[in-house]
Amino acid sequence: LRKDYSDTIVKRIADSKLLPKKEYKYSDFPFIILKDYLEKTNHTTLDVLSDKAFYKPLGSATMTYNPLRKMDMDIIPPTEKDNYFRYTKVQGYVHDMGAAMQDGVAGHAGLFANAIDVAKMMQMYLQKGNYGNHQYFSEKTFDEFNNCAFCKEGNRRGIGFDKPQLGKEGPTCGCVSMTSFGHTGFTGTMAWADPEKDIVYVFLSNRTYPESAVNKLSKENIREDIQKVIYEAITD
Repeated sequence: LRKDYSDTIVKRIADSKLLPKKEYKYSDFPFIILKDYLEKTNHTTLDVLSDKAFYKPLGSATMTYNPLRKMDMDIIPPTEKDNYFRYTKVQGYVHDMGAAMQDGVAGHAGLFANAIDVAKMMQMYLQKGNYGNHQYFSEKTFDEFNNCAFCKEGNRRGIGFDKPQLGKEGPTCGCVSMTSFGHTGFTGTMAWADPEKDIVYVFLSNRTYPESAVNKLSKENIREDIQKVIYEAITD
């Protein structure tokens, strides 16, 4: 793709009209725009910026965009036998199509890591930006991104994280505290941190392999059930 393709994506988002009725829609748009803002403000790309600011200081050697530039394909599980977009086996390159069209570096997708390095990042979030006696960002910043701003309107999500369900349906086992936070991934991942219970839960799978249409992981609540077993085993 041409180098200016990402600019076209951002422009299309900026030019799109808002619907008259204001209601919640799950969208990647905010973090695509945030990436554009960060890169223009810091005069470098998001992968370089995040590697310098977070992943290297955290000692997260596997956390990276475009991992094939740094490691062998053999240690990266395949994501999907793609027969509708790229028409090849996707392995070591981002599955998300929007991120793929941004050369694998996006604000909403594209980051690879093993479970240990994801746990490091979640532990840092759990400690409101602090890890290894280093403050990566202010507690106020974390609180802003973790705040459930529209809970009264029935929207559980924060700016930067998913939050526990307000009703029956949601991303967790239902046994987590309301201050907990995290995210689930389309390819079969989940990372969740609970400050009140002092628990970090990381689940990584390639449920989209060989094909993404089969989604027993979500239908059978496997991630949530494992989370429940962990909570029952280590909490009162």
